[in-house]
Amino acid sequence: MEQNVQIDGKPRKLRKRGVKRLEELLDATARLLETRLDDNISLAEIAAEADIPLASVYHFLPNRNAAFVMLAERYNSQMSSRVTDEITPLPEKWQDIVAFRQKQGSLFLNSNPAAQRLFLGAGVSVEVRNTDLNGNAALAKSYAELLSSYFEIEASEFLENLMATSIALMDGVWALSYSRHGKITDAFVTESTTACIAYLRCYLPEYLPRRS
Repeated sequence: MEQNVQIDGKPRKLRKRGVKRLEELLDATARLLETRLDDNISLAEIAAEADIPLASVYHFLPNRNAAFVMLAERYNSQMSSRVTDEITPLPEKWQDIVAFRQKQGSLFLNSNPAAQRLFLGAGVSVEVRNTDLNGNAALAKSYAELLSSYFEIEASEFLENLMATSIALMDGVWALSYSRHGKITDAFVTESTTACIAYLRCYLPEYLPRRS
């Protein structure tokens, strides 16, 4: 059975064994990002960490940046899938959704140091940054749909744009926390939640009717 994957921006079909090897390479990349403090991780080191011959690695990854981009895409996919999970207890107001999801998002990133470094670190590449921005656009759409599923508000392009801006605010606060503390602290989660709710209050009513 073959599976379609994007490698260096190009569609590729890989068999089950190829998909497994690619995942092993991404796992190895994540381990190196967690343990290496410098930015000079090479494709050869990724190959050695995964215990895969370098000549075989070129079949999957043309360079180390492709590994970083694909790893970022994997983290984006994992975060997007969590957004649609049911919130318990049910939110009483839309502000509860913002607070809950920011707490969940910070827990995910704090438990994945490689993701923190890719999304919040200072030395990320343009391609990884673009991947992060594309992931944020997908998150904004999911957040708009989530808000609409609990409250009487249309999941419109306008709402998606509001969510996208609030995510950018959150990322900025979290990046400051990461630069100072090497993680997203509870205090900075409180600050990012406050900032996002204050921004959204400029456009959303204080109270929205809950859907039955």
